[in-house]
Amino acid sequence: MKSLLILKRLQVQNTNAIAGLTWGFPGISNFLGFTHALSRFMLQKHGVSLGGCAVVCHHHQVQAYQPSGFGEYLFGLTRNPLTKEGSTAPFNEEGRMHMEVSLIIECDFALSSIDLETDSEEEDRGLLEQQLNEKVLTQRLAGGSIQHVEKVQFFPLPEITEERDRAFRKIMLGLLPGFMLVDRSELLAEHHAALKKVNPGAELMDAWLDFAALKLRAHARVEEDETPDENSPADWLYVDKPAGGWLVPITTGFKAISPLYEPGEVANTRDPSVPFRFVESVYSIGQWLSPHRIRDIDSIFWRYHQQDDWYLCKNNYQPETEAL
Repeated sequence: MKSLLILKRLQVQNTNAIAGLTWGFPGISNFLGFTHALSRFMLQKHGVSLGGCAVVCHHHQVQAYQPSGFGEYLFGLTRNPLTKEGSTAPFNEEGRMHMEVSLIIECDFALSSIDLETDSEEEDRGLLEQQLNEKVLTQRLAGGSIQHVEKVQFFPLPEITEERDRAFRKIMLGLLPGFMLVDRSELLAEHHAALKKVNPGAELMDAWLDFAALKLRAHARVEEDETPDENSPADWLYVDKPAGGWLVPITTGFKAISPLYEPGEVANTRDPSVPFRFVESVYSIGQWLSPHRIRDIDSIFWRYHQQDDWYLCKNNYQPETEAL
């Protein structure tokens, strides 16, 4: 990694808020898809490509409400025109949200690798940032429209480790206030192993639901020498998640559920010129962290990883161990 491309504070409207069984934020594959589209632009125009992507959320507003003031949420849906018979037209429920995010994209090339035909490196950087800014505003992010980009910055990384760490630290502080999404799938595996010790029949889905579901447990209000029964008054208290931190259920890719079909073999596909297969979402656990807590530059990026029937987005975050 020689440089970073920082897209600071993208304001996106009406982006998709549903990812598989989860809702509240787009799936990480949407951001990698956006990066891939930008990479194809760079490859065509300048002969270089982009790498992984890190996501920082500064603000989000899901278009949902609670009809009774508590309990489950409902999405705020659009009112579509009536049919010719005067009845309400059928439609698929859509969850939408507005958000403000920053993207950090890894670049395995230096500015000198691009011939922008200007007289100085500073002019080269300014022209490249202008081209990217114009391109970003024409793209969609998770189905949403990008209304504004505060700043596009191409940042060459120093080669000396100490200087690189200081530069990375400065970038992270510049993204505050906000929270960065990292992978914590190891917590899911640890909790699943703990459940199997108590219940050998526990499945990975049971462990995932302990992170994803909002659970309450009744605590009886009785004196120390009393035995609670079904008529005892009780307080309903939230059950803590299996681990600490701002942990959320996320989708991290797809798993094939069909063979790989030849191009054009399946009708009505989006692109009949490429192979096709049916897939289902893969779920894991993520964590929102303040950028100032992250020290390793390589741990922030999500990257594509494909092996056999698995099409995943992987992140190499490793929590820091506390010094004894």
